[in-house]
Amino acid sequence: MYHGKPCWFELSAAKDGLDKADAFYGKVFGWTTADSGMEGFTYHLASHGGEMIAGLMEMPYDCTDVPPFWMVYFDVDDADATAAKIGTLGGKVFREPADIPGTGRFAVVSDPQGAAFGILQPAPMDPQPPVEAGAWNQGKESHGNWIELMSTDPGAAFDFYAELFGWTKSTAMDMGEMGTYQLFSWRGGDIGGMMGLGNAPVPCWLPYFGVNGVDAAITRIRDGGGEVLHGPMEVPGSAFIAVARDPQGAHFAIVGPKDETP
Repeated sequence: MYHGKPCWFELSAAKDGLDKADAFYGKVFGWTTADSGMEGFTYHLASHGGEMIAGLMEMPYDCTDVPPFWMVYFDVDDADATAAKIGTLGGKVFREPADIPGTGRFAVVSDPQGAAFGILQPAPMDPQPPVEAGAWNQGKESHGNWIELMSTDPGAAFDFYAELFGWTKSTAMDMGEMGTYQLFSWRGGDIGGMMGLGNAPVPCWLPYFGVNGVDAAITRIRDGGGEVLHGPMEVPGSAFIAVARDPQGAHFAIVGPKDETP
């Protein structure tokens, strides 16, 4: 429906850590979680304000050596064609396209530098939901608000995603020794940035969730057993950000005003 739009966020928690993840993110973002009802597979759905924001599950059995992490999914018009194109552009397909009953068709892939992400072809809906519906909404708290790619070759990475999703370059910010922070847009609006690897051990995507009051959210993160790794820091647009790690080790970030607003 909205090819190239961030559309879903998925946490792979530690073994036996799903209920703890539910509690932590419920405290931090006010998410309400409920079992999806998938047969033979425990998958929790997190919602806020009546909209589904994220999925939470335990780390798959074939990835037990991978630390807990957040994965970003992108809307695609055709999951099979997009997966095939990823291969021709130098990326990899880890989980071939498959159906999720009542939801759509998905695959788990990576870009040529190794950053993993998901693609989702939503099931047809009548009427089609508006573009601002769902997990991604930069105007609502506790929704996806920004995405950030750390890469060994951000220039080549941008070319990959531009070809795949039609993203365009926006502002480029000089970060001194850390290199350039390249903002990118989808349908004319900035949705994220790309940069060098920095402190990340491997190329990866980092999701940002909106909050009403970064300082208050930081307190909730710490009270819940998480750790704030960076921030709060002011960024262009009079917003503040902070990068955090949940109690099980999954990294995420928050963005919003420094103080709570009415």
